[in-house]
Amino acid sequence: MGSAGHPHRRAMLTGGLAAAAAAVLSGCGKAPGSVKSTGKAGTDLKATPAPPTASPATSKEALARLLQGNKRWVNGNLQHPDRDPDRRQFVAQTQEPYGVVLSCIDSRVPPELLFDTGLGDLYVLRTGAQAVGPVVTGSVEYGPLTTGTPLIVVLGHQRCGAAKAAYDALRDGATLPGNLQAIVEALQPAYKKTLKQRGPDPVDTMIRAQAELTAADLRSNKDLSPLVKKGALAVVSAYYSLDTGRVDILSGAPA
Repeated sequence: MGSAGHPHRRAMLTGGLAAAAAAVLSGCGKAPGSVKSTGKAGTDLKATPAPPTASPATSKEALARLLQGNKRWVNGNLQHPDRDPDRRQFVAQTQEPYGVVLSCIDSRVPPELLFDTGLGDLYVLRTGAQAVGPVVTGSVEYGPLTTGTPLIVVLGHQRCGAAKAAYDALRDGATLPGNLQAIVEALQPAYKKTLKQRGPDPVDTMIRAQAELTAADLRSNKDLSPLVKKGALAVVSAYYSLDTGRVDILSGAPA
C-alpha cells in the first residue's frame, strides 16, 4: 500500500499553481516540464518540471474528474495523465489519491484505464464481484481515514462472471470449490434483493444490487459514516458497460 503522506490539499494546490506559473513564465509559454535554458558553457539545462494538476479537494470534484476520464475512454481520446518519470518522482515519497475504487478482478475492468487516471490518483481494490470482508473493508477505509480521500466508488460491471457463478450456485443450492464459496456467501444479500425485483436479466440485476448494497454498507460503516455525514466523503455505486466502456452512477452521487 505504501507510505501515505498528510500534506494539506490547499497547500498543494497553491504550491502547484505557483510552480506551474514560474515554469511557464521562464519558458515563454512552453509546456511545463519541456522548458530548457542554456548555461554559460552552452549546456542545455532542463527546467524543474511543474507538479501535476492538483487533486480534487471534494467528492463532487473527484467524481467529476473520474467521469471526465471515463468519457475520454469511451471516445478514445485518452490523455494518459501523470504516467511519466516526473510524476513517479513527484509521488515517490508521499501520496494523496483523490479516489478509492473497489471493482471486480475481471481483466476487462481496470479502473486506472477506464477512468484514464495516472500514478498516485487512485487507491484500487479488486475482488470477485466486489465481495468484501474485514481486510477489504479496512483497505477501503485506508484512504479516507489516513489521507482524506473524498470519494469511494464501488464499481460493478456487465457480464460479471463471479456474480453469475454465485447466482447459479445460490439458485441451484450448489457449493463452489475452494474459497470461491466465500464469494457466493458474500453475494447472498444481493441475490435475495434480485429475487424480489424480478428483473428480465437476473444476473445483471444482481450485479447492480451488489454494487449498491456494498456502497450502502460502506456508507453506514461506523468509521466512514461520520465523514459521509459531514460531507467530507461520498460513497458511490456505479456500473461499467463492457460493450460501450461507459460508467453510469447508480447511487450516492454527491450533490
